[in-house]
Amino acid sequence: MAKDIKRLGKETLVYGTSTVLARLLNFCLVPFYTYYLLPGDYGIIATLFAAIALFNVVFLFGMDQSYLRFASDAADKNKVFRQCFYGVAANGLVLGGLLWVFNATVTRVIGIPPQAGYLLKLAAVILLLDVLNMIPFTKLRLERRAWYFAGVRTASIVVNVLCNIFFIAVLRKGIDSILWANIFASLASLLLLSPVVWSELKQNFSFRFDKSLEKDLLSFAWPFVPSGLASLLVSVIDKPILVHLAGTEQVGIYQANFKIGVFMMLVVSMFDQAWRPFFLAHAKDDDAKDTFARVLSYFVALAGWVLLGLMFLMPDIIQSNLLGNFHLIAPAYWGGLRVIPLVLTGYFFYGLYVNFMIGPVLTKKTRVLLWITLLGAAVSITTNLTLVPHLGILGAGWAVAFSYGAMAAALFCFTHRVYPIPYEYKKLAALFLLGIALVIINKISGGNIWFKIVSLTLYPAIAGFILRRKVKAN
Repeated sequence: MAKDIKRLGKETLVYGTSTVLARLLNFCLVPFYTYYLLPGDYGIIATLFAAIALFNVVFLFGMDQSYLRFASDAADKNKVFRQCFYGVAANGLVLGGLLWVFNATVTRVIGIPPQAGYLLKLAAVILLLDVLNMIPFTKLRLERRAWYFAGVRTASIVVNVLCNIFFIAVLRKGIDSILWANIFASLASLLLLSPVVWSELKQNFSFRFDKSLEKDLLSFAWPFVPSGLASLLVSVIDKPILVHLAGTEQVGIYQANFKIGVFMMLVVSMFDQAWRPFFLAHAKDDDAKDTFARVLSYFVALAGWVLLGLMFLMPDIIQSNLLGNFHLIAPAYWGGLRVIPLVLTGYFFYGLYVNFMIGPVLTKKTRVLLWITLLGAAVSITTNLTLVPHLGILGAGWAVAFSYGAMAAALFCFTHRVYPIPYEYKKLAALFLLGIALVIINKISGGNIWFKIVSLTLYPAIAGFILRRKVKAN
């Protein structure tokens, strides 16, 4: 067990190296945008990328998950790759063409100004390129070629950042520069992945589809579409709601602070990249469930530390004068600092959700994800509509925390029923109580910086003691 968990940790670090570097480089664009873009323009971009995220689910149609599942034990992995790759390519061309033709209608629906409709055409190109990249990326994950995966991801983000800086700061182009930068980044990624694609397609250029395999692929994949849409609604529905209830300027302020959550999402993303191939590979081990239980305990301990660190320190860092008149977020956006702890908490709950994904995937009962994510979307929409009129962008922050919490709780209940795992409940409870106690004491202390530093320094030792402690039953 220890050896397997150690390997999972190593692969998580490799994926995490690229993810951390990529997200940090991408995060560098947040202060850049807040200094070069007005909140209204930033709000338009935030709303458009929220729409792109939703469209991406439909363009991909869950075929990355089907490839990961079926290629892991298929006799002819090449056939699975071809059918998934050709399938997403065809789907991307058709849907991309529809976005070009009906861009004016879609523009009105998502709530951005009509004069920005041309941006949707550029978005269609991004969507097509991204789905072409996804199956090769998934192949690298399945084969545990983490360093190749990491290199391509990092190179793509570097291209994106450099193009953004060049187009906006040097050439002084408009907000469409952000989309052009994404196009060049996706092209760079596809070029670097071309050896992976070629190694598969050169074996057989046949466009014939195995109908039986295709039926199995689609049957497994389609629940990820509505569930993926519902899941994304949790994190993106707040933008169009804010557009209609508060205006694009408030969306821009909210989005700049929402982006701080990227640091919490880093931990979840780097874990997720390694976690799914890991539990698929070890599901048949004799001690599999004990291993999975231990993984959750380690995740809660580490993610809890990151959550507390960001929650305690990030607002102080943003408003500090360590860099003179330059800040991570321009002062015009500081009105949204209060949403940061809520967004971070929401992403922590999403990390729990990722852990509990083991149940529906191993039992192939993925359709339940639709209902669970619809629950999350319903909670998000209801909370946004209820709280935003009274609390503004703070209401949107509460919606993120509540919706991800509801999804994690629902998926835990399902996994416990179909694939019960003996989680270390007493240790998990102790870790949660530790975090809650530190938050309460921090509030009582008035946010004293020295308390924050001391508590964050002591946390690893206390959490380590909890994890090492033997209990009779969990």
